[in-house]
Amino acid sequence: MDDLAPSDLKTILHSKRANMYYLQHCRVLVNGGRVEYVTDQAKQSLYWNIPIANTTSILLGTGTSITQAAMRELAKAGVLVGFCGGGGTPLFSANEVEIDVSWFSPQSEYRPVEYLQQWLKFWQDEDKRLVAAKMIQSTRIALIKLRWIDKNKYPDDTFVVNKPDLTAALNAFNQDVEAAENTQQLMLAEARMTKQLYKIACKASGYQAFTRAKKGSGTDPANRFLDHGNYMAYGLGATATWVLGLPHGLSVLHGKTRRGGLVFDAADMIKDALVLPQAFVSAMKGDEDQEFRQACITNFNQSEALDFIIDNLKAMAEQLGGE
Repeated sequence: MDDLAPSDLKTILHSKRANMYYLQHCRVLVNGGRVEYVTDQAKQSLYWNIPIANTTSILLGTGTSITQAAMRELAKAGVLVGFCGGGGTPLFSANEVEIDVSWFSPQSEYRPVEYLQQWLKFWQDEDKRLVAAKMIQSTRIALIKLRWIDKNKYPDDTFVVNKPDLTAALNAFNQDVEAAENTQQLMLAEARMTKQLYKIACKASGYQAFTRAKKGSGTDPANRFLDHGNYMAYGLGATATWVLGLPHGLSVLHGKTRRGGLVFDAADMIKDALVLPQAFVSAMKGDEDQEFRQACITNFNQSEALDFIIDNLKAMAEQLGGE
């Protein structure tokens, strides 16, 4: 303890940080030594403090700007910054080709090499990458079961899950995961399971006539909330991989279709369990974006989602690469 610098003593572990921000139509800057975001109201500028030492990630939406000084302070505090479109959805270029959210990772300190070395040992082996992808999906199944059935936090009149239907869908997906011989088969099984989850969530919440829109094109509340909440989950995935020193390109499932696929792999562990039901519940309640965001953050904190992702990534690295 005596060897630690005073600044080290104040550091809050990423997995214990309480805040995640989505900002739009504002300026992020340093004011009086603090990182703040500024909004304009009539002829006044309102300054709001961002507690960077207790923040995991920040998503900057439309109408935002950020200064170099602010980026420097965020990097020092280990806060990941993501640039995205409106509502936390992906960015689009002029020809309507989807561009994944761009994450700017802090570079002001060295990251551990232990997990990267273990990850690289198995990552170059295609069979072991498939095993890792299956481990992520098995973790996903376990958390969905825990949050949708065992610890259902929603009142009975807002989200009533048909347990036999959900159990059957998860069992079928688990069998598909075990039988998959390559990542393509695994992703097809994932797509089938997700469609089943949408049907179950619609029935559980009373949401009618839902069709999942692609590339953030959905205008109904459930689609908007799903896009928004998933990108918050990607923020946790990006934070977890950065904390462990794992480059976002070393994916095990999404690498062939998504840039920075390891972020999406990591987010797979939590997004269906924590974001998907909240999207339908908030849509039925008529929540505003801010209310939905706060509900998602509460879900993440109560379930210790960042800890969950970090612990499982560590276990995968140690099990598959520590041999």
